[in-house]
Amino acid sequence: MKKVICRMLVVLLVWAPLHLAQAGMIGTDQLIASNAQSDRAAVLQMIGRAEVAGQLQALGLDPATAKDRVAAMSDEDVSALAGKLNSLPAGGTSSGAAAVVLIVLMVLLVWWISGNK
Repeated sequence: MKKVICRMLVVLLVWAPLHLAQAGMIGTDQLIASNAQSDRAAVLQMIGRAEVAGQLQALGLDPATAKDRVAAMSDEDVSALAGKLNSLPAGGTSSGAAAVVLIVLMVLLVWWISGNK
């Protein structure tokens, strides 16, 4: 039994590839092209969302036309737009109401704690 296992291990070691990963230098033009493609895909994906398409239609712009316009944009413009999309807050803009509510709750908590002593 040991001989069979040893022979199988030898065969597997010989059969297995000796190098699985390859490394190489990537050119600047390849990096810029891949970034531009990913930015353009992110913008097109955002336009494809139902709520964004609804807003575009409410503003009088067909989502297909918006996609055509994104396809016609330069790589720099698409990159700037994708950067703005990534920096926007997920829930929308804050008007400071959350900070006011938090301050009021803290004042009420301090007032309640000082009244119970």
